[in-house]
Amino acid sequence: MIGKLNHVAIVVPDLEKAAALYRDTLGAQVSEPLELPEHGVSTVFITLPNSKIELLHPLGEHSPIAKFLAKNPAGGIHHICYEVLDIEAAAFKLQQQGARVLGDIRPGAHGKPVLFLHPKDFCGTLIELEEV
Repeated sequence: MIGKLNHVAIVVPDLEKAAALYRDTLGAQVSEPLELPEHGVSTVFITLPNSKIELLHPLGEHSPIAKFLAKNPAGGIHHICYEVLDIEAAAFKLQQQGARVLGDIRPGAHGKPVLFLHPKDFCGTLIELEEV
């Protein structure tokens, strides 16, 4: 069902500083910041030859990742995103197998449909699926 690893998302306390670290220290290609009010985050993507890193920062105090950052002030890995060919079929199959889908399918940072899977169902890891 799952395809390639699309990205690993890391919550950071300072998006500009984290982007500069990847760009200037590691020599990575870093996107411009993108605000996603519907997700409550600002994001930057780091392009790698085989995947991406997504840096996330809360957009407002009601951001769903604000609690994560409060518990982890230095930041940390938030979720892993895998690609799927048909997100609705994947959601249906996963729910039939007892996995909990968090919320509805909605557009992600790249305008493609995404959904999240409960970390308690996947070895303590929040999983994002993105349709490609």
